[in-house]
Amino acid sequence: MPNRSRPESRPSVTPGVTALVPHHRSTPPHLKYLSGYPAHLLQQVQGLIDDGKLGDMLARRYPDQHEVRTDKALYDYVMDLKQRYLRSSEPLSKIAFDSKIKIIAHALGTHTMVSRVQGGKLKAKREIRIASLFKETPPEFLEMIVVHELAHLKEREHNKAFYSLCTHMAPQYHQHEFDLRLWLVWRELQPQSVGL
Repeated sequence: MPNRSRPESRPSVTPGVTALVPHHRSTPPHLKYLSGYPAHLLQQVQGLIDDGKLGDMLARRYPDQHEVRTDKALYDYVMDLKQRYLRSSEPLSKIAFDSKIKIIAHALGTHTMVSRVQGGKLKAKREIRIASLFKETPPEFLEMIVVHELAHLKEREHNKAFYSLCTHMAPQYHQHEFDLRLWLVWRELQPQSVGL
């Protein structure tokens, strides 16, 4: 999920502090999930880490965890959002949590088109897979990831139209994406990987 082409993106670390459009600069390895965000924002994050306050801030901002724990529950959740916002988009053949997805700086879930031969014709089937790590996160984070993957049904590229669709489905999309990236940073800094 690159941080490109987001003119309206203004995530904040603390109330009243906002970021500009992400820039592409080198980022310290422990802040890899925030690569592309401006230096002043990374400094604020580093300050929270140094003071041991990043986890507390995230826990206050996102005190709840979602209840979507199974593939069936995820299917129902995704299809509800799809029905609400993308009724006429291509059908999905599979929706699942996937323990094989490795969380890297730009991938939190995947959307794929799987081509199969059926009756002498090539049929494309769309799938959405969400990293299993996100079975136990705040509901806002799951929504952000699902919205992102659903938006790819209409817009393949991460362009202005793509992010406009994301914010149509989830108005706080950019803030939740940024905070999810903060959570991933915080999680990796823990002695053992733990939930929020």
